[in-house]
Amino acid sequence: MSTYNQIFGIKVTAVTSNPSDPIKGQVWFNTTDAAMRYQSATTAGAWAAGGNLGTARSYLAGCGTQTSALAFGGYTGAASTSTEEYDGSSWSSGGNLATARNDLAGCGTQTSALAFGGYTGTAITGATEEYDGSSWTSGGTMANAKYGHGEAGTQTSALAFGGAPSPTTGSTTTEEYDGTSWTSGGSLGTARYYAAGAGTQTSALAFGNNSPPKTATEEYDGTSWTSGGSLNTGRMDLAASGTQTSALAFGGTVPPGNTSSAATEAYNGTSWTTETSMATARRGLAGANAGTQSSTAGFGGNNPPPISAATEEFTGAGAATTKTITAS
Repeated sequence: MSTYNQIFGIKVTAVTSNPSDPIKGQVWFNTTDAAMRYQSATTAGAWAAGGNLGTARSYLAGCGTQTSALAFGGYTGAASTSTEEYDGSSWSSGGNLATARNDLAGCGTQTSALAFGGYTGTAITGATEEYDGSSWTSGGTMANAKYGHGEAGTQTSALAFGGAPSPTTGSTTTEEYDGTSWTSGGSLGTARYYAAGAGTQTSALAFGNNSPPKTATEEYDGTSWTSGGSLNTGRMDLAASGTQTSALAFGGTVPPGNTSSAATEAYNGTSWTTETSMATARRGLAGANAGTQSSTAGFGGNNPPPISAATEEFTGAGAATTKTITAS
């Protein structure tokens, strides 16, 4: 058996205080508190299985956090009104939407959510509904009825951007919601639909597209959009969570061939880097978009059919930490 000295070329050092900048795998003995310690390795981010939705669906909306998420609307074979609430382990039924729809957008929290836009199965809608944790009530109607649009913000300070006002036509329009009505915001630089969004009404991120450039990212300051770093995997029908400077993008549809994707990427405000992929590639899924880059959930979607009820939970990379060696 190799010794620590043979592996690292040094002996275990006795010190009176922990090293200020230990390297991975370093071991030392702290004489002050008589403890043997070591520096752990940095762990990679990972997806793990969560509880299945009660109703399998794709092209739904989601909001909230990994342990307090909301799923609503979507396509089950027809446009749905179904709402479900997640507690970090299992889903339970919530109050139904008044307007059945898929390809809608949503933001906020489990007890203060917003649903807006979408496709009813017969018409593109601008209907907005507000959720209080039990039931949905009508809010102000969007100026531009659309589906497949991106979103950011909260129930009383939301952002809607891009989307299709008619089949297969992307849009540059942005609308801002104040809890009562929608007003026009700055136009996107790139017309897009089936894009994703993250952040707040005054600090938002838009990425992905149904048409080239599918990798394009834009950042919003509450007035105008500017270009950000490009996605590594160009795609549409993806989901997201986080903020403008710390976002997570996952899943979606990738050309050519429009195959479903499990790709996951993290944004630091400048560029996207590849993270561990989801266990199941899928498109048209939703995310707990009030979650963070290091703690969120993705649910629903398809790969392609059948429609999925699966939920996956993402936990970001763990930093290297000092740990104590104990004997038992």
